Amino acid sequence: MNKVSINNIHMNYHSLKTWTKALNNISFDVKEGEFLTIVGPSGCGKSTLLNIIAGLLKPSFGEIHVDNEKLSSVSTKMGYMFQRDQLFEWLTVWDNIVLGLKIQHKSIKDYKENLDTLLKDYGLWDFKSHYPDELSGGMRQKVALIRTLALNPEVLLLDEPFSALDYQTRLNISDEIFKIIKKEGKTAIMVTHDISEAIAMSNRIIVLSKRPAEIRKIFDIQFANNHDSPLKCREEPEFRVYFNDIWKELNT
Repeated sequence: MNKVSINNIHMNYHSLKTWTKALNNISFDVKEGEFLTIVGPSGCGKSTLLNIIAGLLKPSFGEIHVDNEKLSSVSTKMGYMFQRDQLFEWLTVWDNIVLGLKIQHKSIKDYKENLDTLLKDYGLWDFKSHYPDELSGGMRQKVALIRTLALNPEVLLLDEPFSALDYQTRLNISDEIFKIIKKEGKTAIMVTHDISEAIAMSNRIIVLSKRPAEIRKIFDIQFANNHDSPLKCREEPEFRVYFNDIWKELNT
């Protein structure tokens, strides 16, 4: 079953003197429970496409459907994780997590049991009264994810969510966050520059061309041995083959 459908998306940016074509006829479907990643050259429009899927930008032409319903604005079925964790330094972990609920005037009491479970399951319970500057970079990203999960979205959009972390932390936290997403049964669409990260985490990878971005190729990622850990996927013999094939697509 298709959870999200991207249909014939075009995006043009206009100025007083000229216009620039960013996206050209982008179409693909995302199945329920799938982890799909979009890669492409810098500046090709990956984040623009993600913002269109989120309903934050309106395309010049084309439509987004979620559960077969046309998206006309920001959907409550979607949660967004940005490149930076966007935590407020003067708020505790708990207050950061419930901020979205407060903004939407939802009763925190109705969500408290689920939030307590998330904090306990993912190693943050003992830090709920801490402030962001008392946390490691990886822990901050987990707080950002739980804040996104607080509203119980069905689709997670991740825009370079690990790019601000050092390499070792990035490997470990991407592994943890992948497991959280799978355990919570979410559909995920991620943008990244990191080919290895994309292969390790994804069911499918969409490779975009240079601007104006078009779909060059879609890779189905399958390993002979199934793993629930992106770190373990990196050890499989197919990993290098996928890396080389995607690298070639990005550089031809």
